[in-house]
Amino acid sequence: MVHGRSFLHVVAGLFMVGLSVATKKEAVKNNSGVQPAGQCGTWVKKTEGGLFTSPNYPNKYPPERECIYVIEAPPRQCIDLFFDEKYSIEPSWECKFDHIEVRDGPFGFSPIIGRYCGQQSPQYIRSSGRYLWIKFVADGELEAIGFSANYNFTTGKVYNVYAFFSSTEFQ
Repeated sequence: MVHGRSFLHVVAGLFMVGLSVATKKEAVKNNSGVQPAGQCGTWVKKTEGGLFTSPNYPNKYPPERECIYVIEAPPRQCIDLFFDEKYSIEPSWECKFDHIEVRDGPFGFSPIIGRYCGQQSPQYIRSSGRYLWIKFVADGELEAIGFSANYNFTTGKVYNVYAFFSSTEFQ
């Protein structure tokens, strides 16, 4: 009987875990762009491109924030990212404090493209594939107006087919 009761506990536990996972999956499906109060960042998957900003832009961003934006392009397309000229993030040596970090892929461990802060907006950025991972960090000290960024999608790299063959194969 104890063995049967343990089995019921396991089944009930798995059922509860399944409900909790289903609830979390339901929350992920919301792609409305509306964020709960006090949160920022989103996974962006729109076919026509768009815009995202630091919290409160063009007013000062709040302290103690970390926002992660993941942009996903349609298959076989790259992302072109442009930061608005009205840009200001607390300057620091090697952007150790407030900063934007851009990575070429969908993860925080994807290859880094750059880390940016200060008064001059980053140059135009193009992904090598269909994802960009962007993290905005604000510490607890100084705040500025932050950033506004536009993105659109373009076809991927164009390869020279001739370069894949040696010249002797065409003789």
